[in-house]
Amino acid sequence: MNTKHILHLYARAGFGATQSDLERFADINVTQVVEALFDTSKAMKPLEVDVSEFKNINRKDLDEEVIQELRKKSRNKIKTFNIKWIERLESSQEMLREKMTLFWANHFVCKDDNILFVQQYNNTLRANALGDFGDFIKAISKEAAMIKYLNNKQNKKLRPNENFARELMELFMLGVGNYTETDIKESARAFTGYNNDLNGNFKMRVFQHDNDEKVFFGKTGNFNGEDIINIILEQKQCARFICGKIYKYFVNETINKDDVEELTVLFYKDYDIENLMRYIFNSDWFYSEENIGNKIKSPIELLVGMNKIVPMTFKKQKDVFKVQKLLGQILLNPPNVAGWKGGKNWIDSNTIMLRLKLPSILLGNAQISVKPKGEFEDTYEEFYAKGKRKKILDVSANWKAFEKQFQNASIKNLREQLIIAQLSDGTQTYLDTLSQSSKREYCIQLMSLPEYQMC
Repeated sequence: MNTKHILHLYARAGFGATQSDLERFADINVTQVVEALFDTSKAMKPLEVDVSEFKNINRKDLDEEVIQELRKKSRNKIKTFNIKWIERLESSQEMLREKMTLFWANHFVCKDDNILFVQQYNNTLRANALGDFGDFIKAISKEAAMIKYLNNKQNKKLRPNENFARELMELFMLGVGNYTETDIKESARAFTGYNNDLNGNFKMRVFQHDNDEKVFFGKTGNFNGEDIINIILEQKQCARFICGKIYKYFVNETINKDDVEELTVLFYKDYDIENLMRYIFNSDWFYSEENIGNKIKSPIELLVGMNKIVPMTFKKQKDVFKVQKLLGQILLNPPNVAGWKGGKNWIDSNTIMLRLKLPSILLGNAQISVKPKGEFEDTYEEFYAKGKRKKILDVSANWKAFEKQFQNASIKNLREQLIIAQLSDGTQTYLDTLSQSSKREYCIQLMSLPEYQMC
């Protein structure tokens, strides 16, 4: 397996390869590399913060002042969980499982202000990320965070709420236009009574559930929520929709219908996510030139990828959160139920300048304001020159770790590892003019190229 293909695989299945990864896999075939990737991701290690003070709390018994204080503490815990998730993405041996967790978090989009529910939901994503899709969606439908987010607590026999039923088909399983309004109404009736206890455990309120006959996708019966999911899984469109989403995220934003149909046939047989991903990573077309270096890195992929090359520590942990905000992707805080659009939507006049300057900001001891994105209206240079920076990012870069990783690597090796996209003529000419005497400086310069934004 050649270097470029290893880098491509690790960019899509994780957040980039290290020099030791390249050396370890240099002389073995694709199947062996892929199997090693899956072997290291078999285990599921829950991501946890201390939530003991939030358990068994009935807010109905508390006055408003205490409730507000609890909400504040919970929001702060969610920020801590955000930072721990970033750290997990940077260091986890279960690289593929963590990348899949990140993918599913933007598919089964959910948001909450209760740290108990947020943590439980995130670990449900992690536990099912490479499992059976049918079991996965059933688990998601019973998660306290999802029940609350899509108003299924308000979904009762005499007053059905269609919000979850609609998003289940539109965003989670089938895609727009592959169901009728009647299907939504009948599905909503099947999910009546879904609820949870104070600690986020699923609880069926049987007296709120509609036990009458329902007609869904041409079938008639006294269906419950799991029955509805099983009927949707019978539709090949469900497999096709999920394969399309996975293809756009892991292969190419531009759908190749033949490739997706190939995946659909495989996935429809058993809805096994691990088998699907293994098939993708072993396919010849996954490594074709048109699929390499064509994807704009998400803000999280950008930050985590930089950290794998040069480990860095934010002296103020809250600054990790602030950088995410400036770049336009805050983990656990999606913009809406459809999640982040990705692709070219990651780039605008604010974020492109910040992205190109970020390596020198984080690795070259430069400074930047950490005001919210909405206040970042000037160009980067205008903003920086006006002296608006009231708070400064303080980052410590571990250059010793970088030098150890690349001690036996040439400047060419460094460039090959950091830049996987095809270089433009202008970039190539620019690189030829740069001093190559310092790997540190060259690393920062490479990370500052437009091509570094691609993976």
